[in-house]
Amino acid sequence: MSDHENQNGMNTKDFLIGSLIGGFVGAAAALLFAPKSGKELRHDINEQAKVAKERTADWTSTAKENTTNFARSVSDQSSHLLEKVKDLASSVRKDMAELTESADSLTDDLEGISEEIAASVKKEVEDLQRSVEELVREVEEKEKNKE
Repeated sequence: MSDHENQNGMNTKDFLIGSLIGGFVGAAAALLFAPKSGKELRHDINEQAKVAKERTADWTSTAKENTTNFARSVSDQSSHLLEKVKDLASSVRKDMAELTESADSLTDDLEGISEEIAASVKKEVEDLQRSVEELVREVEEKEKNKE
């Protein structure tokens, strides 16, 4: 909602509803105060009721169409976001595999120098890999739950 709408305390929907009600009241007043016979008055009221029914049907149709378009848009965006998350998860897994391979290679290189340091580095890398995989699973589960 824009600042202008907030300042006036009125938005487009309120204006349209007010206009519709005002139109009905005005039409009813015009019909009731017009010098016509009862038969003519009933005929005019029926005509106005038909017009109101047609307008309501048009607005209902428009609302349904807008709702359908909105739902389709949300669905498309959700699918697109899910694909991005899946791609990201795949990329993270690939990077983690490369990191693990590098850590294994580093471990082999450091084995002769210091087994304690190598074991510590490998443990940290494995802990990091588990943490990242848990994070990826959580993100995937959240996306699945949104569907």
